[in-house]
Amino acid sequence: RELAVVPVERVAGVTREQFLRDIYPRRKPVVLKGMELGTCTTKWTVDYLSQAEGSKEVKIHVSAVPQMDFLSKNFVYRTLPFDVFVQRAAEVTHKEYFISEDEKYYLRSVGEDVRKDIADIRKQFPVLAEDVQIPEYFEKEQFFSSVFRISSAGLQLWTHYDVMDNFLIQVTGKKRVVLYSPRDAPYLYLSGTKSEVLDVDNPDLEKYPLFVKAKRYQCFLEAGDVLFIPALWFHNVISEEFGVALNVFWKHLPAEYYDKSDTYGNKDPTAASRAIQILDRALKTLEELPEEYRDFYARRMVLRIQEKAYRDDYR
Repeated sequence: RELAVVPVERVAGVTREQFLRDIYPRRKPVVLKGMELGTCTTKWTVDYLSQAEGSKEVKIHVSAVPQMDFLSKNFVYRTLPFDVFVQRAAEVTHKEYFISEDEKYYLRSVGEDVRKDIADIRKQFPVLAEDVQIPEYFEKEQFFSSVFRISSAGLQLWTHYDVMDNFLIQVTGKKRVVLYSPRDAPYLYLSGTKSEVLDVDNPDLEKYPLFVKAKRYQCFLEAGDVLFIPALWFHNVISEEFGVALNVFWKHLPAEYYDKSDTYGNKDPTAASRAIQILDRALKTLEELPEEYRDFYARRMVLRIQEKAYRDDYR
C-alpha cells in the first residue's frame, strides 16, 4: 500500500515576530528558508572543517549498514581525531575502516561529561562556532543545547521524538526528513522515545500493520535551510549527501517541568515519567484479576484516560 506524503510547509524571510506570532503557535513543522546563519554555509568544506578544529578526539557512531538502529544498537562507538573523522565521513569507500570499507559515520556532539554537561558548539567546537549565527527566535534563558552533527552520505537515523522544541539547521549537504505528529503515536510501535519501524519507506506491514495509519510529513533540506521541529513530533532523518548540521534545542515549558539529569533533551517531563510509573503499577495490580475482568477494567481505564486527558481536537 502506497504511503501518502504531506509536504512540510516552506516559508522564506520570516522575522522573529512573524515566527512567534504566525508559525510557532500552530505547533507544526515548518522549513524556514533564507535565514541569516553566518559564514558557515559557504566556509564549511571538508578541508576547512578538518583544519579548523584539528586533531582533537571525538566519539563517533560507526555502522556497517545505512539504517542506524538505537534499539538493537547495530553500531559501535569509536574514537577518532576530528580531522581524520571528517575526511572519512566524506568518503564513500574507505581505505582505513573499523568494520567494512563502506561503513557509515555519525557524530553527535556531547558535553565534556555526558552525564552532566549539555552539547554546546561554543564550548566543544569554539572555532567553528565563530562562523555560525544561530537564529535568536527564543529567549536566552530558554536555550538548552546546540548539537553539532556530521553524517556520512546515505545514513538514516531512527525515528524518535524529543521533549524540547528544535531548530535543525542544515549547514552543508542535503537531508530528507520524515515526520509524524504526536497524535499518531499509537501507530508508531514505540519503545520509549523511539519507534521500532526503522525503514519508513518500506515498512514491514505484516509486523507493523497500524503504521499505514500514521500521516507522513516530509521535507528536503538543503544548505541554509532550517527545519522547526516542535517538541513531541517524531522525526526520521536521511542524509542524502555528506553533511553538517546543527540542532538547537530550547525549552518550551517552564524549566521545572524538565528532568534535571537530562543532557540530551529527550527524557520525558518528570510529571509524565511519574504518571507512566503509576500506570505500570496499576496494570500490575490488574494482573491479580482473572482475564475476563482484567480486560473489562483495562477498557474502563482507557476510556477514563481518553475522557480526562485527550484533547478534543485530537480525536
